[in-house]
Amino acid sequence: MSDETDIPAAGSGDLSEPLRRALGDRYLTYALSTIMHRALPDARDGLKPVHRRILFAMRELRLSSTGGFRKSAKISGDVMGNYHPHGDAAIYDAMARLAQDFNVRYPLVDGQGNFGNIDGDNPAASRYTEARMTAVAEAMLDGLNENAVDFRENYDGTLTEPVVLPAQFPNLLANGSSGIAVGMATNIPPHNIAELCEACIHLIRTPDARDDTLLNYVPGPDFPTGGIIVEPPENIAQAYRTGRGSFRLRCRYEVEDLGRGQWQIVVTEIPYQVQKSKLIEKIAELIQTKKIPILGDVRDESADDVRLIIEPRSRSVDPEVLMGMLYRNSDLEVRFSLNMNVLIDGVTPRVCSMKEVLRAFLDHRQEVLIRRSRHRMEKIDHRLEVLEGFIIAFLNLDRVIDIIRYDDDPKSALMREDWGKPHTRARDESDYATPPPGEGELSDVQVEAILNMRLRSLRRLEEMELLREQSALMEERAGLEDLLENEGLQWDSITAQLRETKKQFGKDYAGGARRTTFAEGAVIEDVPIEAMIDREPITVVCSQMGWIRAMTGHIDLGRELKFKDGDGPRFIFHAETTDRLLVFGSNGRFYTVSAANLPGGRGMGEPLRLMVDLPNEAEIVTILIHQPGRKLLVASSAGDGFVVPEDDVVAQTRSGKQVLNVRGGTRALVCKPVTGDAVAVVGENRKVLVFGLNELPEMGRGKGVRLQKYKDGGLSDATTFTRDDGLSWLDPAGRTRTQTDLDEWTGKRAGTGRMAPRGFPRDNRFTS
Repeated sequence: MSDETDIPAAGSGDLSEPLRRALGDRYLTYALSTIMHRALPDARDGLKPVHRRILFAMRELRLSSTGGFRKSAKISGDVMGNYHPHGDAAIYDAMARLAQDFNVRYPLVDGQGNFGNIDGDNPAASRYTEARMTAVAEAMLDGLNENAVDFRENYDGTLTEPVVLPAQFPNLLANGSSGIAVGMATNIPPHNIAELCEACIHLIRTPDARDDTLLNYVPGPDFPTGGIIVEPPENIAQAYRTGRGSFRLRCRYEVEDLGRGQWQIVVTEIPYQVQKSKLIEKIAELIQTKKIPILGDVRDESADDVRLIIEPRSRSVDPEVLMGMLYRNSDLEVRFSLNMNVLIDGVTPRVCSMKEVLRAFLDHRQEVLIRRSRHRMEKIDHRLEVLEGFIIAFLNLDRVIDIIRYDDDPKSALMREDWGKPHTRARDESDYATPPPGEGELSDVQVEAILNMRLRSLRRLEEMELLREQSALMEERAGLEDLLENEGLQWDSITAQLRETKKQFGKDYAGGARRTTFAEGAVIEDVPIEAMIDREPITVVCSQMGWIRAMTGHIDLGRELKFKDGDGPRFIFHAETTDRLLVFGSNGRFYTVSAANLPGGRGMGEPLRLMVDLPNEAEIVTILIHQPGRKLLVASSAGDGFVVPEDDVVAQTRSGKQVLNVRGGTRALVCKPVTGDAVAVVGENRKVLVFGLNELPEMGRGKGVRLQKYKDGGLSDATTFTRDDGLSWLDPAGRTRTQTDLDEWTGKRAGTGRMAPRGFPRDNRFTS
């Protein structure tokens, strides 16, 4: 069925529309809802709707920073019932995060009880915890009762909620934000309020300031968990200029001297949003897998502060090398991405630069200032009108008392009475929300105020107070008129407010000082495993069943060793802890094992198959000590082979590296170092063929070329040698025999060869 086919109506009242349009419209509605009402913050107050509603609900509950606490369940319940019709668990999680000082740079909620910790533990249930607002949250709400912002109806139309909060500081950058919408996401790190205020003041003084100039005031993020930013300044400038980028953030540590040459590393600050417990698990895994051989131990000695102890394997280790390896392999260094995707004016999603975000905040503050000033003027005008009525009453006190005492309708009588011109300033139409009364008459507002006046106010001293209040209000009103008419005065007022905010939440505020510092971070170079391991002699022992171990020191290779029942020796050779071992399987794959990672020789060892992904059906052909620059001869049971550079067979993963391709019943059979200039092969039919090494190709991977041709059977063994020295093997008596005249067996590659010389071993094997 085509997606343009109309959906048949199921009933007389059902609508029919094309499937494509129906899906498109509904998904677009969902996407816009996610973008605007859930995932992206508003550039003006830096909040998402759920956070804004939490703070507003706490304000309605009168949970000031100096007042008492209320149960978190009560708060999340009010938010859900009045403003945010979503799950209470989601609301409580959002509120708990606002109280976590390791997640939020300037917590907006003051929590009492278990609100989680840096280890990643969850907060206690909402019925156990209590909360109230912080002073920072009150600064976000300041001005709500002065018509500073628009209000809208809540989800069911019974209450109203603010569209945006007044916000005394740029909270979007101060506390950061993160979210995933439909087709877009945002990730903004936290910053320092004092630095942001300075940047805003500079932007007010120089509206066309360059983005790079703002970095003189805001050099970079200021994470609540501290740490050290090692990103180059030019990258930071580019990130803030474009709204996209990233920052390399490292832990803060110090090297603690334990005496007698012993030392340990103490990590005091870990990167932002890294869970300490998972970080320790990762470092412990590095120790267990011996991925960083110079790492000895890790333990957590943290209390209220972070104290992570990292011990080296030996005191000869360089602390910087150890930390460099930890930076590469753990979350002691992370990359925090910046994606400044925000809602401009609460409607349009856009990736903004730092300057654009600060500009949006300042424009919002200007609008808040104008609205609050107009609201204050309305209050002043109302009060001046009342004061005028009071002054008229004091000037005609006896007549007012007489009307109130004897008239049946004192309100109407007071309004009809001609009191003459009052001894106050002349007013114009703009002074009133409603048309003024005639000259000498009292308005409804004035009469109500007079009738509600207490008798104790009828004092001479009260009249003087009224005149002083009237004078002060008229002076304030004149100042507000000048403010509303002069944009320069408006920005001066905003600058003064920002300076006050900086003073309130700056370095003298608890936790207000900058926590994250900057440093030059050199690029961490790969340190060879060999350079991190103490070089010690060992003897590698591998049994017939594939159990491998490393015995300390170079022991006698003929010494009798213990093995499991039914098992015996297969490979035994001298090596060193810095060596890498190449394991060649009958499946044609090479596996690499570090000698330092082999189990000790006290027990029977461990199966080699647990260290590498060697299949159960594959056998171990040989084990070699890796020698860079050397070449190897590899061959299969079918008589195919080639020469491969040893550097090309070193594997970086457990799964190994496929070199010799085998299929069907064919298996890899030979892997020997290349020496000399000739190749000798012997088949299961005991025929020997000798040819020049230059006839074999050098390859990195493949099936190889034919070494010897067989009618029946396959290859038994192959080796390389120097032709002038002759071909050697062990006879049945264990003596070495050398055949120097090889003309009888010499031929071209892929020939059949001749029967082996007299005394050739019955197992068809050359001397290795």
